[in-house]
Amino acid sequence: MIMYSILKIHASTTDRIGSKLLYEYIVELAKTQGIEGATVYRGIMGYGSSSKISSSKFWELTEKLPVVIELVDKTEKLKVFFQGIEEDLLNMEKGCLVALEPTDILLQKKGK
Repeated sequence: MIMYSILKIHASTTDRIGSKLLYEYIVELAKTQGIEGATVYRGIMGYGSSSKISSSKFWELTEKLPVVIELVDKTEKLKVFFQGIEEDLLNMEKGCLVALEPTDILLQKKGK
């Protein structure tokens, strides 16, 4: 039986790997490595273990907000992907949290 998971990376919208925003770096890399799917969610409020609470205010032009990058694929493929980005994440100035959650794929209908 093939096991599927969701790899979740919790970080900030302003986090970077080199000159790229973290979420752009992760999604583009995931696409080139054939990960089945990726979605980035921007939160309206949140905090990490070493940060203050950040929230969205309509008058702010640039915001540091929580972001969750979700990747869905076979568990083993996601583990290999994480091993490839782990050093980059460890070398970031800011913190992040990475979780791997098992999931059941109920439907995967590919478009035309």
